[in-house]
Amino acid sequence: MDSNLDALAQRALGLLDGARTGHRVILGIAGSPGAGKTTLARNLAARINDIEPGIAEHLPMDGFHLANATLDRLGIHDRKGAIDTFDGHGFVALLRRLIVECDHAVYAPSFDRAVDEGVAGAIVVEPSVRIIIAEGNYLLVDEQPWSEIPSIAAEVWFCSTAADERMRRLVDRHERHGRSPADARLWAETVDAANALLVERSAARAALRV
Repeated sequence: MDSNLDALAQRALGLLDGARTGHRVILGIAGSPGAGKTTLARNLAARINDIEPGIAEHLPMDGFHLANATLDRLGIHDRKGAIDTFDGHGFVALLRRLIVECDHAVYAPSFDRAVDEGVAGAIVVEPSVRIIIAEGNYLLVDEQPWSEIPSIAAEVWFCSTAADERMRRLVDRHERHGRSPADARLWAETVDAANALLVERSAARAALRV
């Protein structure tokens, strides 16, 4: 695992060779719910920062979940996590900003699973950051605005995990955040599974499958 992570970190660092002077690079990590995208992105950012301190930052797409009140108003709270329950245009706009706004701190939202809401301005991208590791389910989906991401990013990778392992992780996650065992499995087998079908169809567009 360590050698694989080292190889991925070196590949990510190599993307800087193609960056315009004074610009950042975006490395996307896509994958289905429960695939391990967040763990991979965090570990990769940490390994890059071990090699060159302070140059990598993890940016989760989950910060762009629509607020629960908005989901209620739209009548789509019962499938939170589906592609239309995110502010995709806002996420894409932030990626474009991050490439060029390198002379000041840029603030980005994160997601707090304890309250099941986004947290504005929780992530600070300092001017020293050169690589943004953006991760989320839909980075390779071929519909607007998500289809713009591959042209913005230097590369988008696909994090792949066996379906049974993803299901185990999802049920465990939902239980840890307050669902009953039956409700946790139902959500994983319906909402998460439907989202995974869309995401898995996008995998062929990835520059690398991890």
